[in-house]
Amino acid sequence: MIIKLNTFLSYAVLGNSVLRYLNSIFIFLVGILAIRLLIRRIIIRLRGLAQKTTSVFDDFLIHLLESVAIPLLYLLVLYLALKNLILAGFLERLLNYLILALWIFFVVKTILEFINYGFKIYLRKQGGDVTLEKSLYGIMIVIKLIIWSGAIILFLDNLGFKVSTVVAGLGIGGVAVALAAQTILKDLFSYFCILFDHPFKVGDFIIVDDFMGTVEHIGIKTTRIRSLNGELLVFSNSDLTDSRLRNYKLMEKRRVVFKIGVVYQTPVSKLKEIPPLIKNIINNIPDTVFDRAHFFSFGDFS
Repeated sequence: MIIKLNTFLSYAVLGNSVLRYLNSIFIFLVGILAIRLLIRRIIIRLRGLAQKTTSVFDDFLIHLLESVAIPLLYLLVLYLALKNLILAGFLERLLNYLILALWIFFVVKTILEFINYGFKIYLRKQGGDVTLEKSLYGIMIVIKLIIWSGAIILFLDNLGFKVSTVVAGLGIGGVAVALAAQTILKDLFSYFCILFDHPFKVGDFIIVDDFMGTVEHIGIKTTRIRSLNGELLVFSNSDLTDSRLRNYKLMEKRRVVFKIGVVYQTPVSKLKEIPPLIKNIINNIPDTVFDRAHFFSFGDFS
C-alpha cells in the first residue's frame, strides 16, 4: 500500500510529480486561509479603531489595504504556489509577464488612489466648490492618461520591445506639437494658475482693463464673463493672468471720498471745527469707519 502511494505521488504529469502538485495546492490553500482569517481580522480591527478617530486619512489607508494590499497578497500566494511547479520555458515567462503586469497595475492603482485622495482633501478645504470639482475631475483624467501610458511603456520595455525609439519619436513629435500649439498650452497653464491660485471664481465680479462683469464659466482655453450691459465677454485665460485684474467679490471694505466745499469767507475757528464734526457723523453711522478729514485744495469758489 505504501509502495503504491509512493508510486502515485511520484507519478509525473507535464513534468511535475503528483506530490509537487499537492504541495502547490497546499501552499495556495494555506495562503488563502491565512489572508481570509488573519489579515482580514486585522483590517476589521483597524477599521474599528479608525471609526473612533476624526481623521479621514486612516479611513483612506483602510480602503487602500482592502482594495490593493489584499489583492496583492492573493497574487503573491498564487505566484508562490505556481513557482513551486516546474514549468516549461514559455509558461514560466508567461507567468512572470503576467505577474509583472498585475504588479504594475496595482502600483499604478495605488499612485492614483493617493492623488485622488489629495484632490479630495484639497476640494474639501476649498469648501466643495462645484466648478473646482469639475476641473479636478478633468485634471485627474489627464493624470491617469499620463501614468497609464508610462506604465504600458514600462511593461513593453520589460517584454523586450525597443520602446526607446518610439519614446524618442514621441518626444520629437511632442516638441513639434508644443511649438504649433504654444498659445493653447499657455492658456492651459494659465487655467491651472486660475484653478489653484484663485484670483477669481465663478460668480465673482471682476474688472479687466476697461471691461467688467460677473464670471460665468472658467474653461481650459477661455473664461466667459457676463457684462453689466448683458453681453458675454470671452477672454483667453492667458489674457486674464497677464492683466491687472480687480476682484470686487473679495473686497471687504469700500473707501468713499467726499469733498466738501467751504466758502472763502469761513473763519479759521470754524474750519477747525469741521473735521471733528465729520468724524462724529461718520462714527455714528453703523458699519462705517472714519479715516481722516483734512484740507484738500483751493478751488475757484471754495
